[in-house]
Amino acid sequence: MAEDTKYHPADSNGDGRVSDEEHAMYLEFKRKEMEDQDAQRDAMRKMTWFALMGMLLYPFAILGTSFLGLDKAATIIGDIAPTYFVAIAALVSAFFGADALKKK
Repeated sequence: MAEDTKYHPADSNGDGRVSDEEHAMYLEFKRKEMEDQDAQRDAMRKMTWFALMGMLLYPFAILGTSFLGLDKAATIIGDIAPTYFVAIAALVSAFFGADALKKK
């Protein structure tokens, strides 16, 4: 027998009536859900900006070490640049991809 889903989502005990306590719990749950979604959007935004800044500042780190006469450091940093850029791109795309899949 299929469960009857015709009651309001705030009706936690399924008696067909939404008490004041159930209504308050439902509103609190919805408020927390909205706060969590907002926090997730903020985290995604911060992560994206952090990744972008890292990708933009990376060449300046190479230039900076070169100007300071640390040519060996500039070479090492330059050698790991492709790995860094691929890793950051994979991290951002995986995070956004997982979020898109979760929404479906």
